Amino acid sequence: MNRILIISLMVFMPFVMSCNGGNKKSEKETASNDVWTVDFIDDFDTFNPDNWQDQRIWVNNEEQCYVPDGEYGTREVSDGTLKIKVVNVGEKINCDNMDKHGNQHPETKYIAGRIVTKNRKEFVKGKWTARLRLHGNGKASMFPAWWILGARNNEPPVQEADENVCWPLTGSGEIDIFEHHGDHQKDKYTTGAIKSLGECDKGDWRSLRTDIPATLNEYHEYSVEWEGSDLVFRLDGKEVHRNVGQGDEYPEPMFAILNYAKITDAPMEGEWVMEVDWVKHESRK
Repeated sequence: MNRILIISLMVFMPFVMSCNGGNKKSEKETASNDVWTVDFIDDFDTFNPDNWQDQRIWVNNEEQCYVPDGEYGTREVSDGTLKIKVVNVGEKINCDNMDKHGNQHPETKYIAGRIVTKNRKEFVKGKWTARLRLHGNGKASMFPAWWILGARNNEPPVQEADENVCWPLTGSGEIDIFEHHGDHQKDKYTTGAIKSLGECDKGDWRSLRTDIPATLNEYHEYSVEWEGSDLVFRLDGKEVHRNVGQGDEYPEPMFAILNYAKITDAPMEGEWVMEVDWVKHESRK
């Protein structure tokens, strides 16, 4: 009887060990799927044209003119950071920026920088983060932003055949990770998605967004990530806002944008600066 029991245990034990080993492997695989893996990062040792290009466009009736190649110091990489600026050049100059209806921006003395990863680095979902700070905040007309937009957006530069979708329809959806409206937001920024109303140029700017207090002249990490069907917005890794169910509204590849706009005709002197330490995108692996 003992001999039969011993033989039975010898046969059964490898099966048990195999089952336990399988569970451990499954748990390990599950854990690894929860890890964010970096698939793009730019720490701005230089300005890398493989990652970014200038974007010249007139939107929102903004006062500034976007210029290429860092003209007037509007896009500067130095000491390991990117500086995106609005600069008052003191006298009105010609601006070749066009709006989506073909109208040319009027002459202006406000010049600015705007760069995008369009047709350079585009990703479906995942997590976008930038570490940045402002030099000052709360001044009237300030409008710096860190955001992402659907890669089929039909605004210039139009470089691919499928870039034919108007804002904010699917394919051209907008998610604002960081926006600072200086006129009414000292020590605050706005974060959240833009709700599409199903027509070209029809978006709900406010219902999915919220204002978050922050010391804007100090470095912070501003991010958005897809968690299931939700969009989760974080400040220094801490969740500060969530758009429940909105992640499913953005199935398209998205590209990143860093820009500094001047949103009203309030006077300004000198320059305004948004300084960016790094930008990265991560995916679940």
